[in-house]
Parts: sequence; C-alpha cells; structure tokens
Amino acid sequence: MGTTAVKITRKGQVTIPREIREELNANAVYFEVANGIVMVKPVRDAAGSLKEYARTVKPGISMKRMKDRAWEEAVREKRGKKSS
Repeated sequence: MGTTAVKITRKGQVTIPREIREELNANAVYFEVANGIVMVKPVRDAAGSLKEYARTVKPGISMKRMKDRAWEEAVREKRGKKSS
C-alpha cells in the first residue's frame, strides 16, 4: 500500500481508506507522533485486555471504567510501556 491523502473535517475527523483498514485488520487504532510524522497503528487485542479485567472485577467498578482501563492497557502494551 502506498500513500493516500484524505481530508480532515472541521471536527478533526478523517476516514481511513478501505484498503488501509483491510491491511490493518483492526477495529481500533491509535495515533503516534514522532519527529513531526503521524503514525496510525492498530490496536488488535482490546477484547483480550477486557477479558483480563473482567476476571478481576471489583464491586462498584462500572463497565465503562473497566473498558477505559483495558484500552489504556492495550495502548501501553502496543507502545511497549509497562502498566502503572
């Protein structure tokens, strides 16, 4: 896959072209900026992270909070950082 230019809407949204979505094979992505270059990287295993948190559910923790924590963990794993 080569390069593709897409328009950024007033709301800051872009559409990832189908060919790129198929290449990434992921339902979610995260953005990384290094030296002025924006990289879009797939987050492939958010469901696996959610399963891990589901096993350690504590009373009073909402599903939204659990999901947010799982996404944060998945991004940290992709970036190679240890969880806090």
